[in-house]
Amino acid sequence: MFRTHTERQNSYELVCIEELVPQDHLLRFIDKYIFTKREKK
Repeated sequence: MFRTHTERQNSYELVCIEELVPQDHLLRFIDKYIFTKREKK
């Protein structure tokens, strides 16, 4: 009646955030602003 699944499918995907966020996105602006301020201190 019940079957155990002995075969499992494992898959991994390597994702780079730099490729997902467009160059003109607000998050890139914020990130750039924060690191610029941090470096000046």
